[in-house]
Amino acid sequence: MRIAWDDAECREGYVSARSEAKSSFSDDRVFIEKYIVEPRHIEIQVLGDSHGNLVYLWERECSIQRRHQKVIEEAPSPFLDEDTRKAMGAQAVALARAVDYQSAGTVEFIVDKDRNFYFLEMNTRLQVEHPVSEMITGLDLVEQMIEIAAGKPLGFAQDDVRLDGWAMECRIYAEDPYRGFLPSIGRLKRYRPPHESDRVRNDTGVFEGAEISMFYDPMIAKLATWGETRDAAIIEMQGALDRFYIRGIAHNVPFLAAMMAHPRFREGRLTTNFIAEEYPDGFKGGIMTDAIKTTMMAVAAYMHALSTARDGRISGRIASVPMMDAVDWIIRLDDAKATAKITPTTEGARITLNGNDHSLESDWTPGAPVFAGMLDGRAITLEVDRLKLGYGLSTAGVRQTVMVVPPVIDDLMGHMPVKDIADTSKLLLCPMPGLMVALNVVVGEEVRAGQALAVVEAMKMENILRAERDGVIEKIHAEKGDSLAVDQVILEFA
Repeated sequence: MRIAWDDAECREGYVSARSEAKSSFSDDRVFIEKYIVEPRHIEIQVLGDSHGNLVYLWERECSIQRRHQKVIEEAPSPFLDEDTRKAMGAQAVALARAVDYQSAGTVEFIVDKDRNFYFLEMNTRLQVEHPVSEMITGLDLVEQMIEIAAGKPLGFAQDDVRLDGWAMECRIYAEDPYRGFLPSIGRLKRYRPPHESDRVRNDTGVFEGAEISMFYDPMIAKLATWGETRDAAIIEMQGALDRFYIRGIAHNVPFLAAMMAHPRFREGRLTTNFIAEEYPDGFKGGIMTDAIKTTMMAVAAYMHALSTARDGRISGRIASVPMMDAVDWIIRLDDAKATAKITPTTEGARITLNGNDHSLESDWTPGAPVFAGMLDGRAITLEVDRLKLGYGLSTAGVRQTVMVVPPVIDDLMGHMPVKDIADTSKLLLCPMPGLMVALNVVVGEEVRAGQALAVVEAMKMENILRAERDGVIEKIHAEKGDSLAVDQVILEFA
């Protein structure tokens, strides 16, 4: 799908849409539709059997999308009132009855800001987001489909369909949110999803050690949570995302975690333009708050004390180092610093940061990739990476390197030189692994900022690479049909 605001975008979108459709479906026909301003994508799940029974299983809100691909889904919708919900359900059932539909299916609508709804399409299959419908109704849709296919009637009527609590689903994608959501490929060196329960569900087809290739859709898992209310489902999702440990490829878990904490998302003020409106310059990470900064400093101090104490017990060490060191530690987080002292307690430790005491409880052990515990009575969960200098910590979409050093080392670090960043302004680098399907320029050609230079296909999507400034093409290093690696040079500017 492409949105065209003018003739130029219509021409460019038409070419790309035809090419993608031809490549994926061997059908390059293009349909033109009216674009609804401030649209919400809300769909109705239906079930029909061969005995004339048809019901709808409430709605799913799928408005959080990027490039018209769903990212977050929930059920029910925070936008619909009871009258609109019933009207949409009745229309979905009427459509399914008109075509004598049998099995599970989804009738999709675009809903405007005044709750007017417009038919979009019907998906005659089970959809990726079906877990949220199962979680609020208690029904197994796959089981229902099998029984319908076997000729059995539905065992319930519309009035029997319950709506219990709220469910949220996040699609875990192999893409880098910090680099414009570009696809990421490679080996899953570590893949540790959160533990499943009656409130947390993870549907996946990958495993630790598996390869993520450039030839398929980037979705590697779909994480769903349930709660009595929307806020409760979001809180469950926040904890589950912070426990979802993936290494070896770039992934969108930090972005999803930041979305769960976004004030506008928490309020339910959604449209399909949400991501473009809230992140016009791309995703730079979650919002660092004072609470997160304190959490990261306290956790880093505690982990460092535990690790140091363990190292001191290794045979052959000159001296043992107790957990409570008489020397203050210095915690460094970006430009912020704090003096820390650690005092062991029965359940964890008392962490003193710049004279302020904090109670930390946790059963974390050195080497564990996830830190979970209580800080000042508040539940916390962080992903942990041990670095050469310090710790890489992630929570709520915020990731930071936190260092714990003695005062003398802290003083010396202020004198360390800063490494120069390489100048790549005269190069067009491939931002992702992919196949070059078009090269639109030749050597000696003058180009303008924003002009399309090349098209790279990866994970079923075409990505147009544009000139960032005016210039002249001096050298071309790749051609149509080449398989490109990340940061491979495509061309040079004079």
